[in-house]
Amino acid sequence: LAAKHGLSVSGARPSLAEYVRQLWDRRHFILAFSRAKLTAQYSQAKLGQLWQVATPLLNAAVYFFIFGLLLGARRGVPHDVYVPFLVTGVFVFTFTQSSVLAGVRAISGNLGLVRALHFPRASLPISFALQQLQQLLFSMIVLVAVVVAFGSPPALSWLLVVPALLLQFVFNTGLALVFARLGSRTPDLAQLMPFVLRTWMYASGVMFSIPAMLQDKDVPGWLADVLQWNPAAVYMDLVRFALIDGYGSSYLPPHVWAFALGWALLAGVTGFVYFWKAEERYGRG
Repeated sequence: LAAKHGLSVSGARPSLAEYVRQLWDRRHFILAFSRAKLTAQYSQAKLGQLWQVATPLLNAAVYFFIFGLLLGARRGVPHDVYVPFLVTGVFVFTFTQSSVLAGVRAISGNLGLVRALHFPRASLPISFALQQLQQLLFSMIVLVAVVVAFGSPPALSWLLVVPALLLQFVFNTGLALVFARLGSRTPDLAQLMPFVLRTWMYASGVMFSIPAMLQDKDVPGWLADVLQWNPAAVYMDLVRFALIDGYGSSYLPPHVWAFALGWALLAGVTGFVYFWKAEERYGRG
């Protein structure tokens, strides 16, 4: 009877092209939802939206004390460059870290919305990634002030920040989609991810220069390449190179822009298709 009268299964997964069209039709909802989440995030705090900037700055201050002063992680980075180097790394990595953590809870933390309304579920992890991008843009005001205060005046190279962050946003969105699907079936993943992300942070050169730290150490060549070409390190290096005068091309791995584009396409396309394939299962018991 369903076939005879042209009826389809309720909640059935649409084709990939139709799914993209549905997302585009709901672009205003995605943007409004991300803005609402950003506003509500600190609504109970007295300092409100200032915590968007204060949190990564406090993290940077702690890392400077522990790694910069006590552990000597400034090796290979000029002293007048290390503070903007560190702050940039913390801000850029936090962008990826927060997108992944928000993605893990995108479905499992919004089951009421998922079960009550029919809409493409990818709207949720995409809106959370967009929320983190908006938060980073607020933080960039302070980052620019820090960079200028330590001797890097505005220059044409600053324009490179735009493509670097856009590529990172695509990469982050892909990861958010992957972990949204995984987190929808395994809620305990939200408890594990902070440990995984902390390990990733320590391996990505947030607090130190990877080439300088590996210099004169008996480290296999493939391991050095993995550390330098991992996506978090690539996007941090690009933003540092764009903003900081003393952070030249010698700090960058070869073909860094090609790797930035490749990581964005790989994560973005793979994450989107992987999430779409389970569309009809989200919100089911």
